[in-house]
Amino acid sequence: MPETAALKRAPAQARPNLVGLPRDALAATLEAAGTSPAQARMRAGQLAGWLYQRGARDFETMTSLSKGFRAELAASFRIDRPEIVTRQVSQDGTRKYLLRIDGGHEVEAVYIPEEDRGTLCVSSQVGCTLTCSFCHTGTQKLVRNLTAAEIVGQILVCRDDLGEWPKPGERPQASIDGRRLLSNIVLMGMGEPLYNFEGVRDAMKLAMDGDGLSLSRRRITLSTSGVAPMIPRWGAEAGTLMAISLHATTDDVRDQLVPINRKWNIAALLDACRAYPRLSNAERITFEYVMLKDVNDSDADARRLVRLIAGIPAKINLIPFNAWPGASHERSSWERIEAFAEIVNRAGYASPVRTPRGQDILAACGQLKSATERGRRSAAQVAAETAAG
Repeated sequence: MPETAALKRAPAQARPNLVGLPRDALAATLEAAGTSPAQARMRAGQLAGWLYQRGARDFETMTSLSKGFRAELAASFRIDRPEIVTRQVSQDGTRKYLLRIDGGHEVEAVYIPEEDRGTLCVSSQVGCTLTCSFCHTGTQKLVRNLTAAEIVGQILVCRDDLGEWPKPGERPQASIDGRRLLSNIVLMGMGEPLYNFEGVRDAMKLAMDGDGLSLSRRRITLSTSGVAPMIPRWGAEAGTLMAISLHATTDDVRDQLVPINRKWNIAALLDACRAYPRLSNAERITFEYVMLKDVNDSDADARRLVRLIAGIPAKINLIPFNAWPGASHERSSWERIEAFAEIVNRAGYASPVRTPRGQDILAACGQLKSATERGRRSAAQVAAETAAG
C-alpha cells in the first residue's frame, strides 16, 4: 500500500495549482483529495517547504516524499508559475519581467537591486481602473484581478531568475531578510491592490508566513491610490507598511491627477491614514508625490503638504515624473524638486528623492504596461515615440 490512499486524479487542465496555498490550505486540499487527515497535515508541511523555501518546480524533485506519493501528486495537482515572456535588464541592473498568466493575460514585475536590499515591485491586477493622468498603467483597461497564486508566482519567478534557491543537499536559506537578494516586496506594480483585497492579503500572508516565504511584514509595503475605507482594514488584517499615492495638496488638482479623489477626497484619505493600526515613528506612512512641472511642484504646494499631514508619522517620497509615449506631463526641474524637498525637510519630514531606475526599459515608477507589443519594443523605439509626441 502507498503511504496514503490514492489521490483523486483530474484532467491536466483541471488540476488545482498548489502555488499560493499556505500550509493549512495545502493540508485541506490533500485531505479533500483523499489523503488521511494526519498524513495531510504532515505532507502539507513538507510541500510548503519544497514550494516556498526550496523553489521546487515539479513534484519529482521533492525527494523527502516517496516516489509513489510524488506520482500521485503529479497526477492530481500542478505547480504553476507565471511564464516569462520577456526579461529585460536595465543598465542599472533593474530587471523587468513580462509575465503570462492563465487566460493568456500579461502583467509586469520589476526587480530593483540596491546595496542593502533587493526589492520586487509586484502587480495585483491586469490593467487598472484608476486612469491616473501621470501613470502609463492607467491607460490600460482593467481585465481582472490576479489570484494569490499569480501574485506569489511573481516572487517565485524572480527568485528563480536570481538563482536564490538552495542547491540539492543544502539547507533552505536563512530567513534573515537582509541576507537575501530578494528581501523586500512593494505592491506598486500594475493595478490598485486594495481593489483586489483578498487576493493580495492572502498572497502577502503567505509571503510573511514562516512556513511560506518568511519575509518580515516590515519589508512589505502596499501602495494605494486612496481606497480610504480599506486602509485601516489592511492594517488590521495584513499589517504591512503603507504608502499613499498623494501627488497633490488640493482636491481640485488631485481630482485631475488621481480621479479616485472624487470618491474619497484628501480629507477622507488622511483620516484613514490616521486610523492605520501600528502607526508610529517606527512604522511611518510613506506619502508618494510625483513631481510634475507647473502642476504640483510650487513652494505653496510644499507648505500645504506639510500642513495636511501634520500629526501623521510620515515621510514624503518625492518621485521625478517618468515619461512614457503620449504622456501629457513633464518632469519638474531638479532645482524645483530640491527646493520642494528643502521646505518639507525644514518642517521635520524626511523627503528622499527617488532615483529613477530602469528607465531605459520602461521599468520606472508609473511606466508599467503589459501590452505585449509595447513590452517588446526597444528603448530606442520608445525614445523616438516620446520625442515625436
